[in-house]
Amino acid sequence: MSSAYANRYLGAAEHLPLARSIYAEMRKYPIISPHGHVDAAMILANKNFTDPVSLLLSPDHYILRMLHSQGVTYESLAANSSEDNWKVLAANWKLFRSTPSRIWFQEILATLFDVSEILAPDNAMKIYNQINEKLAGPEFKPQQLFKRFNIELLATTDATDDSLDAHIKLSQIDLDGRVIPTFRPDGVSDPERPDWKTNLAALGARYGIEITTYANLLAALRKARAHFKDNGATATDHGVLSARTLKLSSSETEVLFTKAFSGTATQSEISDFRAAMLFEHALMAADDGLVMQIHPGSLRNYDAQIYADFGADKGFDIPIATTYTRELHPMLNAVGKHPNFKAVLFTLDESAYSRELAPLAGAYPGLRLGPPWWFHDSL
Repeated sequence: MSSAYANRYLGAAEHLPLARSIYAEMRKYPIISPHGHVDAAMILANKNFTDPVSLLLSPDHYILRMLHSQGVTYESLAANSSEDNWKVLAANWKLFRSTPSRIWFQEILATLFDVSEILAPDNAMKIYNQINEKLAGPEFKPQQLFKRFNIELLATTDATDDSLDAHIKLSQIDLDGRVIPTFRPDGVSDPERPDWKTNLAALGARYGIEITTYANLLAALRKARAHFKDNGATATDHGVLSARTLKLSSSETEVLFTKAFSGTATQSEISDFRAAMLFEHALMAADDGLVMQIHPGSLRNYDAQIYADFGADKGFDIPIATTYTRELHPMLNAVGKHPNFKAVLFTLDESAYSRELAPLAGAYPGLRLGPPWWFHDSL
C-alpha cells in the first residue's frame, strides 16, 4: 500500500501527525456492528466465496442501481458470465467518481486484495484474477475473515420464524467474537406484503400457534422475541413505510386483522394495521427490553417489473418525505418514559433531523438518533 493511500481521509499534510496518532489509537479497538444483513448460515458453513462478482457486485444494490441508471439492464447482467460482468463494471467505473460506493469498493480492493491500480477496462481481468486467486485461500473463509477483522460483535437481521440454529451453533465456535440475531418482524406486520400470510403460517408453525386472530399473532410474537433474546438478541429492526403508530382496543385490532386476513381490508385499514403493529412492538419492547431500531421512509420495490423479475433489494427502494412528531405521539405517550424502553430512530429525510428528531430525542430518555443510511451514507 502506498504512503499516499495509507494517509487517505486523514486531511491536510500539516495535520497528518495528529491524525495518524488518533487513527493508530482508534484502530486498536474491535468492531461492534449493531445492525447488518450478513447471513449467519454463511459464516457457519465457512465456505470460500466463489468469485469477485458474486461477492462484490451482485449483492451491492448501490452499484447495480448506478449501472442500471446508465442503461446496463439487469437482464444483461443476469445473462452474462462473472467475468463479463466484471468487465461491465470496469467499463463503467468512471461513473462512481466521488461516490461512497467507489470509496468502499476501492478500500476493499486495496486493503484486502492488495490492488493498488484503479479499476479500468485494460486491467479488469488482471484484477479479477488477482481477487479470485486470493478468494480461494483458507484465509478468505468467512470465519477467518471474522477473526482478521477483529469483530467483537456482529448483529444479523432475522425473520420471526428463524430457528436461530446457525446462531446457536456459531455460539459454540471460537470466533474471538459473537454473532447475535436481531428480531425483524416486517414479514408479519404488513398485510400488503404478498408473503404476509405465508409468514404468519411459518411463525405459527414455529411456535405451535395457529395465527388466525390478532391475539394469536401477538402471542406468537412474544414467544419468538423470547427465543431471540434467549439466544443473544438485544434489538429488533423495523423497516416500515411510515413511523406512524396507533393505539387501538383489542376489539378494534381484531377487526382489522380479520379484514386483512380475508383480503377485504381497505388501504386505510391496512395503514391502520401497520401503525397498530408498530405500537404493539413498542409495548413489547418496554416489556422485554429489546431495543427498537425503526427505519421508516423507504418506498420499497418501486419498480414493479424489476421486483417481479429479480426480487427485492435490487436498488429500487426510494426515499419518501417522512415525519415523526405526530406519528410517534401514541407510542411515546404510552412507553416513551418507561425505564425499559429504548428506540433508535433513523431517517432518509434529512429535513426531519433538526425539525423533529432532535427535539424528540432531546425530550425522551429512551430515544436515540441513528446515523444517516443508504443514499446518505458517506465517510
